[in-house]
Amino acid sequence: MSEDFLWKGRLGPMNLLVSDTTFRPSTISTLIARELRIQEGEVAIDVGCGSGVLAIIAAKLGARHVHAIDKSPDVIEVGRANAEANDVADRITFYQGDLFEPLADDVRADVIIGDVSGIPDTLADESGWFPTRGGGGTRGSELPIRMLEEARRRLSTGGRLFLPTGSLQDESSIIDAARRLYTRVRKLTERAIPLPGKLATSQALSDLVERGVVRISTRGSRSIWEARVWEVSGVA
Repeated sequence: MSEDFLWKGRLGPMNLLVSDTTFRPSTISTLIARELRIQEGEVAIDVGCGSGVLAIIAAKLGARHVHAIDKSPDVIEVGRANAEANDVADRITFYQGDLFEPLADDVRADVIIGDVSGIPDTLADESGWFPTRGGGGTRGSELPIRMLEEARRRLSTGGRLFLPTGSLQDESSIIDAARRLYTRVRKLTERAIPLPGKLATSQALSDLVERGVVRISTRGSRSIWEARVWEVSGVA
């Protein structure tokens, strides 16, 4: 079943088609979009593209071509429909699969958008945020770290990777990996985000906090988590 989603972030408003297996644009998507820099004629890869909104924005900002990948079974149909509706279908190719696996071996990019699932699996399943279930591994860091490792050979010389992280995952492990794999890791922005009440009181979250995997603060009666976007460059 498909429905419309109204994107209100950068270059919006934009009507997007989403299905029951499409990851909908989130606050993280909005933060990445705001910080995204594309030079005219650059090639981009959007890993975990969901509806394709960040790939569309990259194309509208001047990317010569965008390779957009997601594990959703209908990402090609949904993404292509959204690209066509926004007049950039000739500059975006959509793929279904795991991280960079669907791409030809010789594909390199000036910009990689690494917005992959990044919260612990138990929390992802309880949140309802991920239609295809599962998150970024038991600590929410395993998938982002694997993405960082695989991205090294896909990044052109002088290229950059946009990496979202947050306190709802083992964030320090991801940043440590980024600093080990790349020569420059620069924080671009951060935002405090209230947790939905049901998730804030869940046993899954309580267990993860107790184990020190995630970090939550309070503001009045609200539980707050923090989201950040980083620019990563220079293969170590």
